[in-house]
Amino acid sequence: MTYQDTGRRPGAYPRDGRPTAAGGYPAAGGYPAAYDGPGAPGAPGPVAEPVPRRWPGARWVPVGAFWLGLLASALPWWTQTAGGALADGAARLTAAGRITGLVAGYLLLTQVLLASRLPLLDRLTGAERLGRWHRDVGATLLVAVLSHAALILVGYARLERASLLNEASTLLRDYEDMLSAFAAAGILVLLGLTAVRAIRTALPYELWHRLHQGSYLVLLLGYGHQFAGGQQLFRPGPARTWWIALYLLVLAALLYGRVIVPLRFNLRHRLRVADVVAESPYAVSVYLTGHRLDRLAHLGGQFVRWRFLAPGLRAQSHPYTLSAARNGRWLRITVKVVGGHSAALRALRPGTRVWASRPAGSFTAAHRRRDRALLIAGGSGITPVRAVLEELPPGAAVIYRARDAGDVLLHHELDWLAQARGADLWYVLGARTDAGPRQVLSAAGLRRLVPDLAERDVYLCGPPGLVSAATAALRRARVPRRQIHLATFEL
Repeated sequence: MTYQDTGRRPGAYPRDGRPTAAGGYPAAGGYPAAYDGPGAPGAPGPVAEPVPRRWPGARWVPVGAFWLGLLASALPWWTQTAGGALADGAARLTAAGRITGLVAGYLLLTQVLLASRLPLLDRLTGAERLGRWHRDVGATLLVAVLSHAALILVGYARLERASLLNEASTLLRDYEDMLSAFAAAGILVLLGLTAVRAIRTALPYELWHRLHQGSYLVLLLGYGHQFAGGQQLFRPGPARTWWIALYLLVLAALLYGRVIVPLRFNLRHRLRVADVVAESPYAVSVYLTGHRLDRLAHLGGQFVRWRFLAPGLRAQSHPYTLSAARNGRWLRITVKVVGGHSAALRALRPGTRVWASRPAGSFTAAHRRRDRALLIAGGSGITPVRAVLEELPPGAAVIYRARDAGDVLLHHELDWLAQARGADLWYVLGARTDAGPRQVLSAAGLRRLVPDLAERDVYLCGPPGLVSAATAALRRARVPRRQIHLATFEL
């Protein structure tokens, strides 16, 4: 294990502040010549102004709207179910199946709305919190759908004194849109399995993303079943009108967030690849230029979903974070090569057109709550951390966890920024099983490096294991949860 403090090291670079050719940049050294100027080494970006504090309860507005909507969606079951209708066990099972069906339908609409990339939701809650809600709602949705299917099947079988197998056959044969409902439930089970961390990690991102898009198919398949077979919804009336309005609202949010917003963004900025730079044998930086980049309101640490319009890449959209602060002239992403898509980025040609989403996420210097910050990165998680560091006030501290020196990315830029911003920078190298790194990232080790840890914002990005362990250590060190910023890149 190597443990090195490079904070405020004099003489790390020549007088002009540029990294030398040994730092993994092009053979000529430094940034590509076309990008000299604001934002290049020697001219760090301005400190990001903190975002204005919203009304403290603003982030709970979507939560309140969710619960009110759920109540309104389930209310028809309450008003239309007489007390005497629950006299026996079969009736109670059937009633429970109907209420879980309404809950499942509402959760499905909520899940799709959370994935709509609606700018209003991002502003109210932040992409990171939306990602956590999306995950939690997805797990609850799976439980609700399976409960609905099981309760209805058992309840109907008891009412008709039939076996479960015979009742399932009757439902599929005689009930309208029941086959599509069973197909939707099967897709949800498949999506639930692919959400398990071990399975998701083993799947190529491209395959996982394609499977995840099956939630739209679930919405389509479930619509007919819900309105044809739903006891509270098949008749015209207020309940049916309410649910149709919910579907129209979610579809409008999808159209706006996933079609209109990106179309307007790309017509305005018309991004293209300007250069591709090998940072190491295992990482590549892609520089992009376009129109009106001085008016592009993005912050270091935000992520963008990139679709490179090159052979073999057109059908894939991947989220990568911006690895340099705003400069008004170019954008940059730095990607570790871990799969087919990231490997193909090395072959991109200058001039390749790019379709991108608007920058999103609150993992930025502007979302800080304190004057000072600690940034903890693992592996390729350094890319957003490097961009955030450039926009933080002086006095930050950075801990970079990596397996070995060959796994460290952008180290010359990090050393330069540490000197320019008056930051302390530690590289913590070693295997995952080494005792040294584990001790450094413990509560006691973090307090030893950063005594005022509890008074700082903490930005954390890296592999799930490191993020979980570091978050637990920070909480043991009494860092308030609201001061811990985690990076989430996919919805």
